[in-house]
Parts: sequence; C-alpha cells; structure tokens
Amino acid sequence: MIKIDQVSKHFVTEDAERVVALTDVSLNINKGEIICLVGPSGCGKSTLLRLIGGLIPVSKGRISVDGDAVDDPRDDTGIVFQSATLLPWASVLDNVLFPLKMMGGLSADSKKRATGLLEMVGLRGFERRYPRELSGGMQMRAAVCRALVRDPEILLMDEPFGALDALTREELTLELMGIWADKPKTIVFVTHSINEAILLADRVVVMSPRPGRIAEVISVLLPRPRKFNFEARVEFQQIAAQIREHIFGKRLSQPA
Repeated sequence: MIKIDQVSKHFVTEDAERVVALTDVSLNINKGEIICLVGPSGCGKSTLLRLIGGLIPVSKGRISVDGDAVDDPRDDTGIVFQSATLLPWASVLDNVLFPLKMMGGLSADSKKRATGLLEMVGLRGFERRYPRELSGGMQMRAAVCRALVRDPEILLMDEPFGALDALTREELTLELMGIWADKPKTIVFVTHSINEAILLADRVVVMSPRPGRIAEVISVLLPRPRKFNFEARVEFQQIAAQIREHIFGKRLSQPA
C-alpha cells in the first residue's frame, strides 16, 4: 500500500548548514499492516513519519500510496502526534469533529460516529468537557478519536503514548490493538519502547543513528490478540535482544 523508494531528507539550518536526517530509505508497507519504527533519538523516525504523511517534502526519492505520489497531506491518512494538540476552547466532541468541519465533511452521521469513537475509548460522558478538564491519557484518547473520525485507511502515530505514565501507556496500547482488531488499518507507529513495538507490530523497522537508514526489518510472528504477559516468552525476548543489538551495537542479555 505504501512504497518508500530510496528516500532521503535533509534540512538547512539558519546558519545555512545542511543536516541529513535520512538517507536512502526503502520500505514497502502492506495494507492493514502495523509497522513500528524504533531507533536512537535523532535517527529520523519522526521525519520519516511526516514524509509518509505528506507534511514535509522528500529531498530525494519517492513515497507513494497505491501508486500515487505523496506530495501533500492525504484525505485517507490520519495523524496522531506526540502531544494531543487539542483546541483548548473547544469541547471534546468538537475537537473530534474538527477535521470534518475543516474539510467540509460534516454529515448527519458525523456526530454519531464521533460519539461512538469516544465511547469505544472510554470517554462516554465527557463529550462536552474541555481539554483542561481531562487527564493526559484522556486527552490522547480524544486525539486518537480525532484521527479516526474520517475513517482513514492509514494511521500515522508519532510516539503518542511516550509522555504518559506506565499504566496509562499500557492501557492505551491495549486499546489501540483492540481498535485495529475491530477494523484493521495500515498503521505506522513511532516509539522508543522496544517492548511496545514488539507488542504492536507485524514488523519492527530498526533505524540506525543519523543519518537514518534502515538497519533491519524484523517480523514479529507472535499470535494475536497479544497481551503484556507475552513479554515473558522466549520469542519475545529474542526479538528484543535482536533490536537492542542494532541500536546499541552489541547483543545484550539473551533468554536462556
């Protein structure tokens, strides 16, 4: 569904210095697949996500969806950023409906769909509340609903749970897996958590330090639905060790 073909990206600083973020990245992503991007800070994970979303242009190479070049944001793509970025003056329901209002896509069923999404993530009864009245986890749930309200084919998520406490992060990870199981979408998910990547992904893409390249693509063959007790499995620990070897340059502890 998504083809990334020898993509490079550089930026020019205010001092006219050329900074290479990504170089010669190629990857094919299948329809309905969950891909997790992991790697050291500054390796270009978020940059690659924004390139796929059409938020910034490639410097070299090509990204396409179903054969069409990605030059601008697409209607079939939803994006969830590291922070919820909700409108502080708008209610939770109005925040979720905001993309439809901006694109002139409001219909008689829009409110029903938005309230259904909020109920699915445990925010029923909070439709008229404002972001300041919600916890961080609740705000992120609303942000996920906003990205899903247009029923996109592709969902891009830039470390959306990174700022949350451990329990809330685990809860939202389970909810995301439930959403995907109910109606599979093509998901590209950036994370610094190796365990989170293995739990979510069909394939984990391990990236090298800047300039970012793909060091390895690792298939995760654990059965679904997955649970957090999977972390104790030998197969899980073997994948985690393989990822750490690429990130840290040597294999750390392995299961017996």
